Amino acid sequence: MGATIGLSTLRRRLNPGILPGFGLSLGFTLLYLGLIVLLPLAALAIKASGLGLSGLWAIATDPRVVASLKLSFGIALIAAGINAVFGVIVAWVLVRYDFPLKRVVDAAVDLPFALPTAVAGISLATLYAPKGWLGQITGLAGIKIAYTPIGIGIALVFIGLPFVVRTVQPVLADLEQEIEEAAATLGASRFTTITRVVLPPLIPAILTGFALAFARAVGEYGSVIFIAGNTPFVSEIAPLLIVIKLEGYDYAGATGIALVMLAISFLMLLVINLLQALGRRRFDRG
Repeated sequence: MGATIGLSTLRRRLNPGILPGFGLSLGFTLLYLGLIVLLPLAALAIKASGLGLSGLWAIATDPRVVASLKLSFGIALIAAGINAVFGVIVAWVLVRYDFPLKRVVDAAVDLPFALPTAVAGISLATLYAPKGWLGQITGLAGIKIAYTPIGIGIALVFIGLPFVVRTVQPVLADLEQEIEEAAATLGASRFTTITRVVLPPLIPAILTGFALAFARAVGEYGSVIFIAGNTPFVSEIAPLLIVIKLEGYDYAGATGIALVMLAISFLMLLVINLLQALGRRRFDRG
């Protein structure tokens, strides 16, 4: 037994992977990641460090900045949560059912990826404006969508849906339907089959899609400014406030807000990734 373990260990050392060049690949990966991601973020942190802790705290606690951060992160979380629910439903329909124009529907999911964000924003603003097709209908019920936080939420749901669908879809396609049939033959209800058989292996993928949709929504600008109304303390998002600071040559204020957004986003994504790892570990144990 010991000789067998020693032989397998020796083989792993002599042949650590199927493809050669691990050291070169790892070096290239770290270099690319450093130049494209870490270096710009480090430059942002260095630029904001000139403000000092007191200056950075003053920017972070400014009432207008606080209101814009609450709006950006709050609606981004809500939009990502909505996409986490309906994105799974869309992926389920695309994987488990055959229907006319299925390929058209499947391709339509990727439209938010292909459309320029400004085009999406103008389209949504035109549709939900008080005189738009849907805006007139909702106006009869006393609901105003365009130029309100509701409009921002719709825009963020629009641009975030593909992240959840495309993340969950391949995992759902790999699930064996025989397991669901076996659960049904053992007397499990549909609700029990979905919650105890189907959802557990999907949770890591759902959390990944949720994180991607949330990250995209937090920094979204082009599709939001046309439908937001951009009213301070009401519908002004943090990315717009950064642009306003830049246009006023307040580079310190812009970098301060950007650093605060970066810190909050990093912490929230770290928590989501930890939950994702925990869900995958529980599924592997189960």
